Amino acid sequence: MKKITFLIIFVCLTAASLCAQQLTRFAVVDLPKVYAAFFRDSRAVRELEERSARVQTEIDRMTREIQDLKSKHADLVLKGDQAQALKIENEIYRKSDFLREYYTVKTAELEDQRKKLSQSGTFLEQVYSEMRSIAESEGYSMVLNPKDILWYSPTVDITDKLIQNLLEKSRR
Repeated sequence: MKKITFLIIFVCLTAASLCAQQLTRFAVVDLPKVYAAFFRDSRAVRELEERSARVQTEIDRMTREIQDLKSKHADLVLKGDQAQALKIENEIYRKSDFLREYYTVKTAELEDQRKKLSQSGTFLEQVYSEMRSIAESEGYSMVLNPKDILWYSPTVDITDKLIQNLLEKSRR
């Protein structure tokens, strides 16, 4: 009887051990964060940041202009000047439509520039090589982009470790 109990426990432990080895471990890496940290001082990144700031300034300016027109429209409605109010309303519509289109186009352009920046051949080779090294040494079988994940534990985020390793290697 003791032998059968021992055998059952042994089989269960062996099966549990095999199942545990079958688990797939995932890690996440935020590539834009890696790129920003690694190439923070590069001319291309500074140009992207400057362009992004100019676009944001322009968006803020247009938004203020639309808000001013809305205030002017409200005043005209209170005064009963329907003709002028209608004219201002049309202008608000045109400017709001332009702002939406401008925002969409500029956001796409900036994102495209960011992608091109982060896909420079040498940089990607370094990142993927180091990412593979970290993943293999820590037992991760897959590394994902957190942008496409709804939730993950911060314990699987290897972004900071990747940045640290890349910076150490670049100093050598």
